[in-house]
Amino acid sequence: MATITKYLEIILDGGDLTFEQAKELQDMIFGGEVTEVQIAAFLAAMRMKRATSSEIAGLAQSLRDHAVRVEAGIDNLIDTCGTGGAAVKTFNISTAAALVAAGAGAYVAKHGNRGITSKCGSADVLEELGVKIDPGPDIVAECIRQAHIGFMFAPKFHPAMRFVQPIRKSLDFRTAFNILGPLANPAGVTAQVMGVAEEALLDRICETLEMLGAKRAMVVHGNGMDEISTLGTTQIRQLIGGNITSVKIDPADFGISEASIDELKTGDAIANAGIIRGILAGQDKGPRKDIVVLNAAAAVIVAGLADDFASAIELAETSVSNGSASACLEKLIEVSNKK
Repeated sequence: MATITKYLEIILDGGDLTFEQAKELQDMIFGGEVTEVQIAAFLAAMRMKRATSSEIAGLAQSLRDHAVRVEAGIDNLIDTCGTGGAAVKTFNISTAAALVAAGAGAYVAKHGNRGITSKCGSADVLEELGVKIDPGPDIVAECIRQAHIGFMFAPKFHPAMRFVQPIRKSLDFRTAFNILGPLANPAGVTAQVMGVAEEALLDRICETLEMLGAKRAMVVHGNGMDEISTLGTTQIRQLIGGNITSVKIDPADFGISEASIDELKTGDAIANAGIIRGILAGQDKGPRKDIVVLNAAAAVIVAGLADDFASAIELAETSVSNGSASACLEKLIEVSNKK
C-alpha cells in the first residue's frame, strides 16, 4: 500500500490518480491514518488540479463504503440533490421536487444536510416542516416504504467525515468534497437527478455516476443554478443503460413561462417551508410551482415512470393537484417521528 505522500507527489507533479488509488487514499483518511496537515495538503492539491471522473469516482466509492447503510428493500430508488455553490440562490427546489416525485410514485431516498452554501439546506427546511431529520437507518427505510420518501441526514450517515469536516471548514474554499456528498447516497440509489454548480462539471459527473453503477441519471445545470431552470435553457447529460447523451430543454417548450430570479429567491427555513407548503397545497400556482414540477418531472423520468418530459410533467402536476405529494410529506412527518 502506497503512502499519502506518494499520492500527493503524483497530484503535485500534474498527474492523475486511478480509481483504485483515489479510493485507497480516501480509505486511509477515513481510517484515521493521515494527519490533518496531510489532509489539508491533499484538499489543496486537488483544488489546484481538475479532478478526473476516475478520481471523483474513487473518492465517492470510499465514502459509500464507509457510510451507514439504509436497506429499504426497494428497487429503483432515486435521489434528487445538487452540489450547492450555484451562483443563483433559490428556495429549496430539489426537496420540494423530491416530495412531488414521491407523490407521483417514485421511491425517493433523499440525502442531504443543513445549508452550507445557502441560507437553508434540505435538512433545515424538512425540520421546519416537522420531519425528524436524524432517525436511524431502520426508520429511514420505513419512511421510504410507507411515505415513498425518506431523509438521510449526511452527518449521521457519514461518520467517517469527522476526519475531514473541521479541515474543510478551516480552509474556507470549495474542495472535492463539495461534489462527493450527492455521489454517496447511503441507500445505494441506482438513479438520480444531480445538479451541478458549473456547466464544466456536467460530463465529468455523469461519467462518474456511470462508473459508480448508476442505471439512469440526469446531471443538470441551468443559468447559474444547480437545478433545471425556468430562467432559460438547461443543459443536461442523461445516462440511460450505459449511454450518455446531451439534452437541452427550454421551459417554453412545455408551456412554462420564464421566471425571474426574484420570483425564485431563497429565505430562511421558515420561509422555505412556507413556500413548499403553499406549492403542495395547490395555493402557489406561479413560477415557484413551475420550477418544482419541472425538476420533479426529471426525477419521475429517472425513476422509470415516464419516458419524456411532457408525460413526466403531467404526472408531477397530478401529484400536486390530487394531494399525493402533500400526503407523502404528512406520512414522512408521521413515520420519521416514531419512537
